[in-house]
Amino acid sequence: MYLANTGRPDAPPRPPGARRRVPATVIALGAVSLVTDVSSEMVTAVLPLYLVLGLGLSPLQFGFLDGMFNGATALVRLLGGRLADRGGRHKRVAGAGYLLSALSRLGLLLADGATAGIAGSLAADRIGKGVRTAPRDALISLSGPPETLGRAFGVHRAMDTTGALLGPLAAFAVLWATADAYDAVFAVSFCTGLLGVLLLVLYVPPAPAGASGPSAPAAPPVGPTPLARTALRDPAFRRILYAASLLGAATIGDSFLYLLIQRALDLPAALFPLLPLGAAAGYLLLAVPAGRIADRVGRRLPFLAGHTALLGAYAVLLLPVARPTLAVVPVLLAVFYASTDGVLMALAGPVLPAHRRAGGLAVLQTGQALARLLGAAGFGAAWTFWGRGPALGTAALALAAALAAAWRILPASPTAPDTTQEAL
Repeated sequence: MYLANTGRPDAPPRPPGARRRVPATVIALGAVSLVTDVSSEMVTAVLPLYLVLGLGLSPLQFGFLDGMFNGATALVRLLGGRLADRGGRHKRVAGAGYLLSALSRLGLLLADGATAGIAGSLAADRIGKGVRTAPRDALISLSGPPETLGRAFGVHRAMDTTGALLGPLAAFAVLWATADAYDAVFAVSFCTGLLGVLLLVLYVPPAPAGASGPSAPAAPPVGPTPLARTALRDPAFRRILYAASLLGAATIGDSFLYLLIQRALDLPAALFPLLPLGAAAGYLLLAVPAGRIADRVGRRLPFLAGHTALLGAYAVLLLPVARPTLAVVPVLLAVFYASTDGVLMALAGPVLPAHRRAGGLAVLQTGQALARLLGAAGFGAAWTFWGRGPALGTAALALAAALAAAWRILPASPTAPDTTQEAL
């Protein structure tokens, strides 16, 4: 892997076939995300166990909290994107979000099992994530040429997923060493989150002057036009937003899938934090290859294929398969995330002008997060009133219908893929 700041506007052009280097900004942000994901996944890995089995919440209550954990504060993304685009303050806005998420671990530590305190801490964590995500992804998209964005996001997501892989392991180790003391998990998570903030401050460079990418024209002043209205003026961006939101509404959330696996296998509670490891390991291996494929063939097809893999995971959990077959579910989840997460940002980034990149990505992320909030809460209610089998069957039918609609809605990649670049 080579490092270079390819985001410099005065960088000399490379001849066709020259090796593209991974921007230093991408590597630095990847390191921040790795450490931060260790912190957040420590909490995520034990949260379903803590809430459902420890505090006795019903699936409906857990569905509401899980939906809030993933989407109830999604509107904050718009504020984060708007603030980041004003004067190129991407690093400062992202840093504030990382810091708030780290501090939310103290809230879990002090909540002492109170549902209101836990809900408030989860909301603070999601506000932090909402504030930082769009500025961070805008920094990545502005650091290199559009034709290599799939690979850049793939490298970042691979580093991010390394943290997601280490987080559950750390949670398992802390629980084992402290005899299931959840407070110890929250304390270690807090310290790790602060380390991520320090890495951001020290090693992530600010956005390029004027927040302009190497292929973008000079940015005009940011006017008073509402952000959502500005982004939605572009037909291609509208179609990306509609497709992503529709598919997001049919996504029930990883935590529910892991709870379904745990109940199908009748796993001991102490082993529950290890369930996300398979998906994290697969995502780590597939993120960069999926990004490279998206750069070559276009980003529409991999995005849809990833949701097809998620539909396959639903089907495996629905069918009366042998217990070892359930090991396929984390693999399918890995394919889903590798083919959709960074690929969606790479698909939408070139559509948006550089000086409004963070805000436009925030609009997209907000629509998707709100849709996933609806999906998680709806599945939790269906599980509570209908049972897990009918609820999952309904979710599978909804996802199949959303895929058929997204196939018609989603545009092709806005930029022609560059097939002359060498692999990372």
